[in-house]
Amino acid sequence: MSNLTEILNGDTPVLIDFFAEWCGPCKMMTPVLKDLKDDLGDGVIILKIDVDKNNAIAAKYQIKGVPTFMIFKQGKMLWRQSGMLQKQDLIELINKFK
Repeated sequence: MSNLTEILNGDTPVLIDFFAEWCGPCKMMTPVLKDLKDDLGDGVIILKIDVDKNNAIAAKYQIKGVPTFMIFKQGKMLWRQSGMLQKQDLIELINKFK
């Protein structure tokens, strides 16, 4: 978890995808996030956190449903939303926080 804290405290926006293997919408977000990373490159860090394997982290951030996305920068949560999102919406959000 200390590595997670270090990453979240950085100057680069961090998009966290809280997901579960059994979640259909989560699986549909995987190519969207890959395209997002291809488009933004080093401008964003994308972390995928499996809620079933990381119960403590999911509990800390009060994840009730998946997928849930959060954007962090310099240790602060700047945005949070549950449900599927379009790549363009994510790009606009991340660019807002650069």
